[in-house]
Amino acid sequence: MSRAPTLFAFDGDEVPKYLRKYILDLQNIAIGRHNVFRIGVSGGSLPKTLAKALLATGNGTAADTPQFSKWEVFFADERCVPLDHEDSNYRLVKAEWIDKIPEELGKPKVYPIEEKYLDDVQEMADQYEQLLVKAFAARDSVRLPVFDLLLLGCGPDGHTCSLFPGHPLLREQDAWVSPIEDSPKPPPKRITLTLPVVTHAAAIAFVATGGGKKEIIKQIFDLDESLQLPSTLINSLAGDRVTWFCDKPAVEGVSFPTRRGSL
Repeated sequence: MSRAPTLFAFDGDEVPKYLRKYILDLQNIAIGRHNVFRIGVSGGSLPKTLAKALLATGNGTAADTPQFSKWEVFFADERCVPLDHEDSNYRLVKAEWIDKIPEELGKPKVYPIEEKYLDDVQEMADQYEQLLVKAFAARDSVRLPVFDLLLLGCGPDGHTCSLFPGHPLLREQDAWVSPIEDSPKPPPKRITLTLPVVTHAAAIAFVATGGGKKEIIKQIFDLDESLQLPSTLINSLAGDRVTWFCDKPAVEGVSFPTRRGSL
């Protein structure tokens, strides 16, 4: 059985600094193995944190330098809206992070949804799954794609990606990407990576900061796992491949042991 996830609690604005080291360590491992770094990202406050982490001045060593030209960026979930819509995760990631990457660092290859399928959420999900198939391997030779890293947020209800508490989508076992047309958080129509794909990733990082997160972090780590919160399920199924990057206000009152300082 997998060991428990790691819960970090950092001082002040230290989350981006430690997140940078974690991401670049994984980048270097992935590029060393297969000359590409495949990640999945979500929206919310995460893209801004990624920009702070990855566009900061490093120590000048090769190990501490993003090799963005070898990155492939996918979306852990996406809203079925035009790419320039204010609700688009692609628009957010592009504006907050991708567009700010200095030219000398190279640019990642980014895989957005196809706007021509906006009126058919199932087709949108199917097409994004086919995109993953082409990027990772033939569907009949790979049961599930293996992301080098998934970078996720956590909502106040414990949802992540567009996997919501109590939703039938949590029971999906076959699809890589699924549609959701009744999201409890607007906009209602979205596509999302499924739980088996998320928990099959080589590494999963949650970023959750601020005192507004402390109640849900306490539920996720301290209460009965039978609650079946999506974030709790990922902790349980992926175990020590999961790392949480939090600040001290987000873990206030949490009994689960936290780690501080260096990774």
